[in-house]
Amino acid sequence: MSSAATYAPRPGSAPWPRKVLAHTRMEFKLLVRNGEQLLLALVIPLGLLLLLGGTGLGERLPLGSGRPIDEAVPRVLALAILSSSFTSLAIATGFERRYGVIKRLGASPLSRTGLLAGKIGAVLIVEVIQLIVLTGTGFALGWKPIGGFEAVFGVVLTVLCGTAAFASLGLLMAGVLRAEATLAAANLLYLLLLVGGAIMTPVDEYPAGMQGVVRLLPSAALANGIANSTVEGVIPWAAALSLALWAGVLGYLVSRTFRWD
Repeated sequence: MSSAATYAPRPGSAPWPRKVLAHTRMEFKLLVRNGEQLLLALVIPLGLLLLLGGTGLGERLPLGSGRPIDEAVPRVLALAILSSSFTSLAIATGFERRYGVIKRLGASPLSRTGLLAGKIGAVLIVEVIQLIVLTGTGFALGWKPIGGFEAVFGVVLTVLCGTAAFASLGLLMAGVLRAEATLAAANLLYLLLLVGGAIMTPVDEYPAGMQGVVRLLPSAALANGIANSTVEGVIPWAAALSLALWAGVLGYLVSRTFRWD
């Protein structure tokens, strides 16, 4: 004799990984539905890569000593990582704080650690899409990376460490500033790093008096790390260590200063 079916809810919440995965899916949908974030994350880097690799502009710019397309692809990849893990994340989180979304999510069964993990997970999914689109475009334009496993491992290691560092910077900014101030500061810092942070130009191309300071920036470590992996075929341990240190310091500051309302 079969028992009657019951529809009573199960006590307790879902396991932590399942909650984080659900939040990651939600954050990813919000990112791809936002036209401004999509512009920063994919359209601008893709357009820049086509401009540098398809029009001959890269031959007239100081991208590095190798073939223009070989130097352009890793630097555009670094720009894409910066756009997603820092600028987009900072602006989105800042406005979520303003409208009370962060405060309400912080009171849900999803822990605050899970909330941040979901945001980082969504950023990583966007970055995978960026890497696929940009590297595919690079190959179509004649990009020829050097190295096998070392190059791939170096790129992945640098991207993960760079994402941790810049996501921490974005969350730090979004957690202490008002939404409008975060919007202005994130876009301003994005432009400053693009021009003076060794994203598109190697550190050696800067004036001698600036090189020591520029070399310490996380943007320089990110761009040079990816470039060293694909142009020289080596694992950029120094760049990864620099980014890991930035991530550790900035992550600690986020844990001490982030305001949820």
